[in-house]
Amino acid sequence: MNIRKNTTASMGRVILLSFFIIPVLSGCFSGKNKTTNTVKKESAELQDVAKIENKSRPNIVFIMSDDHSERAISAYGSELINTPNIDRIANEGAIFKNSFVANSICGPSRAVMLTGKHSHINGFTDNHSRFDGNQPTYPQYLQKSGYQTAVVGKWHLHSDPVGFDYWEILRGQGHYYSPEFITNTPNEITVVKDVKNKKGKVIKTEYENTYRGAYATIKTGDLALNFLENRDKSKPFAMIYNHKAPHRNWMPNVDDLGVIDTSNLKVPDNFFDDYENRPAAKLQELEVNDMYLSYDLKLTEADYAGDLADISMGWGKQWQALYGRMTPSQKSKWDAYYQELNKEYQNVKGDEKALLVWKYRRYMHDYLSSIYAMDKDIGRVLDYLDEQGLAENTIVVYTSDQGFYIGEHGWFDKRFMYEESMRTPLVVRYPAKIKANQVVNEMVQNLDYAATFLDFAGIDIPDDIQGISLKGRLIDQEPIERDALYYHYYEGIEKEHKVAKHEGIRTDTHKLIHFKDVGLDHFELYDIAADPSEMNNLYGTASISKIQSELHSQLLKVKEQYQAPVISK
Repeated sequence: MNIRKNTTASMGRVILLSFFIIPVLSGCFSGKNKTTNTVKKESAELQDVAKIENKSRPNIVFIMSDDHSERAISAYGSELINTPNIDRIANEGAIFKNSFVANSICGPSRAVMLTGKHSHINGFTDNHSRFDGNQPTYPQYLQKSGYQTAVVGKWHLHSDPVGFDYWEILRGQGHYYSPEFITNTPNEITVVKDVKNKKGKVIKTEYENTYRGAYATIKTGDLALNFLENRDKSKPFAMIYNHKAPHRNWMPNVDDLGVIDTSNLKVPDNFFDDYENRPAAKLQELEVNDMYLSYDLKLTEADYAGDLADISMGWGKQWQALYGRMTPSQKSKWDAYYQELNKEYQNVKGDEKALLVWKYRRYMHDYLSSIYAMDKDIGRVLDYLDEQGLAENTIVVYTSDQGFYIGEHGWFDKRFMYEESMRTPLVVRYPAKIKANQVVNEMVQNLDYAATFLDFAGIDIPDDIQGISLKGRLIDQEPIERDALYYHYYEGIEKEHKVAKHEGIRTDTHKLIHFKDVGLDHFELYDIAADPSEMNNLYGTASISKIQSELHSQLLKVKEQYQAPVISK
């Protein structure tokens, strides 16, 4: 095997784009390697897990996307797009209609899933944190009990995966075209890179694979299939198969251009929200109107020359860096399609409202197109399981790291505790044990995944895992006993997108949110059944005073249950 060492200046420039420009624009800047809270010492030791008889243990395929709104999945009733392969998992198993996250932001949500613990316990509170891989995670328990484990695709935890026999993960946020992966298993295209600290000292060596001309969604599927084909067939396997899509900046596969048509798409009913009595919502910077003309909306600088006071604010230079990752053939297809599509901008740019609607439709075109490619790739993996006779004894899960705004409140992105970003899709299939066509209406949270996988694998759930197992609900339809969900977002007004720090609880019928940040100390209360779009803040109104008091008591109780910190004055 010929493993090359690369230290050229040009490669350094590529790394700079990967580590700085793209994460900043995505709202997922990695920043300094710091954690807001220290991982609890009593949870640092991985308990002994005895090898368990493999014969009846299920395989696990955990599929996760990035920023996929359940309102863009046909199994959830979406009319925006057809997602036959995600629907296939739902139809052949269970669909969760009230699935939520504990902290709606990239890395923290992933850390919650891996550990089964809230952000303040696992230490990864925001995207400026670094995940401590030495703490117990469900892949480590599975590996130690005899599973062959793997993770491919997006990782985004700023530390190397631990507990995996094989891993090949996108560097940082990853690129849609010619993606760079780092791995623990070098191959014939691998380049060895030394990682240095600020003092110039080499702190580790990385193995990097750059797949020139590849599309990240398809390459991630290739890596998943390669692991499945070459796995140790004497062991059960657990594979995390994580997609970059449909994360910002939503670059479709050139071979899918034209499949999605949003030219007549209507904006959501609250697209022109004025944020009355919701001061935190008014402070944010995640409106569709905040998108960059080149980076997000795929215009060239020539398309909007003279339209901006400072042309650099279209982020044309940053867009060119991404466009430049395509092959000449890919660029030719891209240009032929978008040059024609971009002519519409000239017709609407003089009308503020028409321009905003155009921006929404372009955003949705690219967002949905990236989902279309991802759903096809998921189908390849499902087909392989069927063809190899693995489907019956394999748990397949599809979810997203969180929900996403697709125009609601005039927004894109996530972060807020409002329904669109706190909700996340969750469908589960396991033909051997889980009956088809199940609908689960009880509230569940990404906090529950670790406990559920361990329970299915026959491993005792450690006492310090905060989530609950969903196995009983899935197999025996046992009711889930849970009164409220706890949520906490940590980044704040002074970070990307200016979403204020907040915490709260959600019950089956109501939601209480406490925003507390620089210059802001504000409560919001919503009747979710009567106001699912959360437009009418009821906090402080006489008609709901009893419920308000009960919610405050519940919040204190839930915080005590999860050992959550008191919000500082």
